[in-house]
Amino acid sequence: MKLSDLFKLAVSNLRRRKTRTLLTVLGVVIGTASIVVMVSLGLGMSQMMLQSFQDEGSLTMIRVYESYDRGDSGKAKDKQKTELTDDNIAMFGTIDHVVAVSPSLEVNVSAKCNGYEGGFTICGVSQYYLSQLKLREGGKIPGHDQNELSLVYGNQILYNSFYKPSNYDTYTVNPDKDTIFITFPTSSYSEKPTKTDSESSKPKEPKKYVIPASGIIAGGENDWSSYSYNVYADLDTFKRFLRKLYKKALVPDPRTRKNGKAYNYYVYDAAYVFVDDMDNVQTVQEQISNLGFNVSSNMEWLQSAQEQLGMVQMVLGGIGGVSLLVAAIGIMNTMMMSIYERTKEIGVMKVLGCDMSDIRNMFLFESGIIGFLGGIAGIIVSYIISFVINFFTSSGGDDTMSMFFGYGEGGSLSFIPVWLAAFAIVFAIAVGSLAGYVPAVRAMKLSPLAAIRNE
Repeated sequence: MKLSDLFKLAVSNLRRRKTRTLLTVLGVVIGTASIVVMVSLGLGMSQMMLQSFQDEGSLTMIRVYESYDRGDSGKAKDKQKTELTDDNIAMFGTIDHVVAVSPSLEVNVSAKCNGYEGGFTICGVSQYYLSQLKLREGGKIPGHDQNELSLVYGNQILYNSFYKPSNYDTYTVNPDKDTIFITFPTSSYSEKPTKTDSESSKPKEPKKYVIPASGIIAGGENDWSSYSYNVYADLDTFKRFLRKLYKKALVPDPRTRKNGKAYNYYVYDAAYVFVDDMDNVQTVQEQISNLGFNVSSNMEWLQSAQEQLGMVQMVLGGIGGVSLLVAAIGIMNTMMMSIYERTKEIGVMKVLGCDMSDIRNMFLFESGIIGFLGGIAGIIVSYIISFVINFFTSSGGDDTMSMFFGYGEGGSLSFIPVWLAAFAIVFAIAVGSLAGYVPAVRAMKLSPLAAIRNE
């Protein structure tokens, strides 16, 4: 018997008992929708978590700090091996999968604006690091070849860094309009012997600088990331500015040799290593750690969170799977009832010489069609439920299509990718066919004479 004939015969048999077929299909619809929606919630939470980590900072960036726990290796020679100098940072760039390395030279400054006081950290970083920053419209990245220092303000600096000393009322700063007077710390280093109190003159008032803002990190008062609480500058320009300010000391609080002389090279506060892919972050991180440096990355936290979320996804998928199992039992029951009702028909088919495999395949086709129809309808119901969930949990700004398919900018609580929809349909067909296998084999093994005599 041809496949087309089997298909037509299976459809004809299902249409003879429309109500029972409809109820059986409805069971598959509920089971398919349950498992798809449950899995979509797990995928949605995973997507939202990934988005939150990406908003907080790059997932391919590794933060490197000098290790201060050296045990007995506190000698100057050993210290230089784990100091974040230009040579060591260049060494990070030779590691496989590393695409760029940025040192970070940090100086804590105080500031005043319209009678309000505050403070923040200026970080001198490389052009590659600056290119990773997302700025508000109209902002631009400071160039490395500019003569004048300019700053990129973190968005949270505007709202939380300036206050009244008397009552701690905060002030929202607008770097594009407000004049911000910045005071750099006084250097703790002097090559000349310290004068006694009688000889010392009154200390000079620290000079205030007005440094233009070239941009502001994207985000409002309620948005934050690892970039939100700092102020950034081009590293080379920042170095030139500090060299004019601190002369040979280079920085406000320089490291000194045994003879008291300040280092004539920079020791950076941190370094940022950028990797080509998230999957390679852990490998690169281990190699840098083996060199004696402290390392951290967002991937560490993400992997830990994903492991916990994986368990939640298994539980949610299991709950949905129970519904589909119940639907499979319903299909099996329907096929069994069909055999009892069509026993004489099966006997006649056998007497006429119909092949046993055709009888088996006829019932498998019927159960498979039930699974297919239930899977298609279940996916449609799943997308509707997903839309409702995303509509009521959306923070706004997502269009209708993103609510249906779950690809909004901030992530959606329910996310149904194409592969999940396709898998659900195939799985529903497979469950339907497996549920119909036992009844199909039973029909194939019926005795022809006993089946014909059956009333």
